[in-house]
Order: sequence, then structure tokens, then C-alpha cells
Amino acid sequence: MSLFSGLVSGFALQNLPITSFEEGYTQLFGDKNLIVHRDGKSVRLTLDERTGSGFVSNDLYLHGFFSASIKLPSDYSAGVVVAFYMSNGDMYEKNHDEIDFEFLGNIRGKEWRIQTNIYGNGSTHLGREERYNLWFDPTEDYHQYSILWSESHIIFFVDNVPIREVKRTASMGGDFPSKPMSLYTTIWDGSKWATNGGKYAVNYKYAPYVAQFSDLVLHGCAVDPIEQFPKCDEGAAEDIRAAQEVTPLQRGKMNVFRRKHMTYSYCYDRKRYNVALPECMVNPAEARWLKVYDPVTFGGIPRRHRSGKHRSQRSRADGTESM
Repeated sequence: MSLFSGLVSGFALQNLPITSFEEGYTQLFGDKNLIVHRDGKSVRLTLDERTGSGFVSNDLYLHGFFSASIKLPSDYSAGVVVAFYMSNGDMYEKNHDEIDFEFLGNIRGKEWRIQTNIYGNGSTHLGREERYNLWFDPTEDYHQYSILWSESHIIFFVDNVPIREVKRTASMGGDFPSKPMSLYTTIWDGSKWATNGGKYAVNYKYAPYVAQFSDLVLHGCAVDPIEQFPKCDEGAAEDIRAAQEVTPLQRGKMNVFRRKHMTYSYCYDRKRYNVALPECMVNPAEARWLKVYDPVTFGGIPRRHRSGKHRSQRSRADGTESM
């Protein structure tokens, strides 16, 4: 059994309902570069010379557990970005919130890397990025990537292992995401920053780049965009509370992961921040591990990848747009 096996806190991930594409999502962009498999629960996104592709949840959510099994493009993937994230940038252009999983491609023979980040209330000038390598090849098979978002916690999971925990603190103020968000999944060209600070761009000789998604979970509290009142799935509120409690076993696994695989944290980047941001709990051991890391250049999710109309559960039943 792998060191990184087990459950997500107090509930079993495998017991959560899988959401079909038709039930939970809408194509965001990409025309024929998005293909829904016959089972209705698996999706293929492609990046080629014409365009990337993506999809977005039909509903907005205020807290929940959001997950997908993802298989990333293989071979030469420099400059390619696959993103699994939450945002409300289409509704709050100047003060949006965001919770990001971004998968950054690489040149042949080098590993894909994961970047996590959060924004609250438009605090894009204060990046809270972390970057990691993985203990497996994410192009060979599907692996589960999950976001737990509650009123007080954000936890990122890989194959049910917590890799990052963000606790809401008074010092963060409005920088902690607190407004309803949609779930987005995209693949796009991040040549200017994604690989070695933009040193290596997407090479379309290796296109198409294909990312595959299955086991899509939307387990949370959907918000009607008109009434602005959250309605939680059955058992979601209890599951969210259970999942935010990291057990001692999980915390041990998270510490092992961070020691072995974290390559960058904003809390230790003195070129960006002379003084660490107030929520940072500076760990001297982590500071030593992170003295050497790849050139880091950051980019945001392009705005055209955030636009999309959202339909509430009630409006879908009525067959009318809510926005």
C-alpha cells in the first residue's frame, strides 16, 4: 500500500455522487475541442493551434467539496496549462475570488508540476502560490485532485492526500475567498510563464494536447444567482465540516508530501515579499528546503476562460436562463 493512500478526513470520497456533464456543466469555449464520452460522465479537452477548451459548472457554490480524476497530456507539454479551479471573475470583475489547481507542462523528460493559489476580494497583487512535483506520472493514468472550501478552511488534495491547508485568519481580512464561485476546467496556452518562467513555449508540432477528466464531483451548497441563498446537497454541510478536520495521520502525510515535493511557496519568497504575508507560519525547515527552485513567473487565468452563463437549479427546471 502506498504511503499516500486513505480517506479524505471524515468521509469516504468514493461514496460521493458523480455528476454527469449534462447535469452539472456547460461548455465554456473550444467548439469541437471538448468531447463528452458516451457514458456522459467523462470529458476530453484538447488544445491545438486553433484554441484550447473548457467547461464550467451550471451552478454557483458557496462552499463544498469539488473533485475530478484527471489524466494529463503526455510527451512534450511545455507551456501547456490545465486548470481545475473555482472563480467568480465573471460576476465580480474588480473584486473576484479564486481557488486554483493549475497543472504546468514541461519539456520532454521533465515532470509536470502543480501550482495552487487563492485570491480573495480581488487581491491578485498578492499571489499566494505554491508549487509541487508529484510522486507519480500524471500522464500515465487518472489521479484525483480535489478542493475543499468551507467558511474557515481551504484544503487541496491529491489522491485523497491533503497537500495544502489554508486557514482563514483575521490578518487575511477579505483575502480569503468568501463569495459564491463556479467550478471551471480548462486547457490553454500559457507559453509566456508556465514553464521555466516562459523559457519554453508550446510547440504545436506535438499537438493536439489532450487532457481527460472523469469522476466529476460537485458536492456543496449551490447558490441561486437571483436569490443569493445557498441550498446544500443532502449531507453536504456535515461532510464539509468533517473534511476540514485534518486528522493526525493526514497531517503526517501532508508534511511528508511537502517536505519531499514542494518546490516553491510564496511564504519564503523574499524577492516578492520583504516580509512574509501575515497568515504565513514560517517553518525554518521548509525555508531550508526551498532555498533553490526553478525560475518562477506567474500568470493568471485568461479572462476569456472565465466567462460563462450560470443557470440555477430552479431556472434549469423552468428551462429559462437566470442571468
